[in-house]
Amino acid sequence: MTRRQLILASLGPKQETLFHFGHENVLGTSLDLTFLARNEADAEQAEAAALAEIDRLRAVLSTWDPTSEASQWLRSKNEPIAVSEDLWAVLSAYDFWRNRSGGLVDPAVAAAGELWVQGRVPSPAERAAAVAQIQQSHWRRNEANRTATRLSTSPQVFASLAKSYVLDRAADAALVTPIQSAMVNLGGDLVVRGDLSQAIDVRDPNEGTAARLNVQDRAVATSGDYRRGYQIDGRHYSHLLDPRTADTATAVRSATVIAPDAVTAGALSTAMAVADVAEGERLARSVPGVEYLLLAANGRRVSSPGWAAFAQAPPVKASDMDLAVNFELARIDDQRYRRPYVAVWIEDADKFPVRTLSFWVQKTRWWPDLKGWYRGDKLRSMAEGTEIAATIASATRAPGKYTVKWDGKDAKGQPVKPGKYAVCIEAAREHGTYQLIRHEMEFNGTPKTVPLSGNVEIASASLEYRQTVR
Repeated sequence: MTRRQLILASLGPKQETLFHFGHENVLGTSLDLTFLARNEADAEQAEAAALAEIDRLRAVLSTWDPTSEASQWLRSKNEPIAVSEDLWAVLSAYDFWRNRSGGLVDPAVAAAGELWVQGRVPSPAERAAAVAQIQQSHWRRNEANRTATRLSTSPQVFASLAKSYVLDRAADAALVTPIQSAMVNLGGDLVVRGDLSQAIDVRDPNEGTAARLNVQDRAVATSGDYRRGYQIDGRHYSHLLDPRTADTATAVRSATVIAPDAVTAGALSTAMAVADVAEGERLARSVPGVEYLLLAANGRRVSSPGWAAFAQAPPVKASDMDLAVNFELARIDDQRYRRPYVAVWIEDADKFPVRTLSFWVQKTRWWPDLKGWYRGDKLRSMAEGTEIAATIASATRAPGKYTVKWDGKDAKGQPVKPGKYAVCIEAAREHGTYQLIRHEMEFNGTPKTVPLSGNVEIASASLEYRQTVR
């Protein structure tokens, strides 16, 4: 499937325009292309050139495709084979970075992966055997005639540096066309070339955005322990494996690297996500033109001296926000006026009640008149096995303005995940009317104020999603 969006934003005196193209299932992930071009035809020509280059390189470098040049070469043994310029470049990159990183970057780490996918923690003896297999010499390159000889039968996966190589080449291919600038984003790793300045969010493994960058003529790569990994006996183990130990990485949750090219960024982000913090920093400092951000497992943020030059103001996390629900109980000219029963609560995307913020009631026999809240609470009580109505009930209020707040936590005091939730304000009055205001909104760390239409019982209402004042 292909999604396409044209962003009409004139930039500068030349009147170039940003064109954005999105594709799914490209090398097993998503592909986003942004071009600065004079017209749509030029942008589409750049899109076609980038896609054609990616398809060409997939047929060369994919170790998942048994017909690719790389797969055929990996099935050879002790035979010097003349390889293409692209396969030669990837083999050369792995030789360079395997040596430069002290073994942190190694396609033979696939041997360790074969142990962990068995659903149990490998024994020390098994890991030692895998390390011995990884540390073999797996190929020999002959510079004079550009042949490569496969020396072992150990499994190899070229996905990491091959993907980075594809990024660089796809950007180069796009810039051969009449466009001015290009951004190629493949599964979150990207290259920006030309006059284009690209804003980039660096994902936090725990929640939301860890940093917001603005880069030009740079590549950015992130390796991290996100949702992928191995679940063994109820414990999560990172999918990132150290080729030197065949064990899972534990010191760093995420490593983001800014570098002049995608291969350098990709190699360093992989190495720094596997190494301990100090070792990763030493490696990065040895490579010119590199900046980095490490999110350590102990919660520390470690960045290079030049990182701040690319970083925008730190984004606000959803956990740093709260919601103020403002509403006014209407003044009704009626001698027999009875104060309304009022419930304010939060529902998730499945309309399951997450948290009750207020429950202003009197006689229990009228509680079911708050139909939405009552029905949702019955569902919640059956699911959780607890009754909360009596513990949260408080007296009804006179007409006037009120504010109740939500701190982003559920009824058990646990932070909810960022996403879409509904705010519900319900009022029911004896001998009066029944009214419900329900508004869905994204809770993702972006401040917003939303006015809501009033009704007979709730004269006015508004939502203020804002940074928590501490």
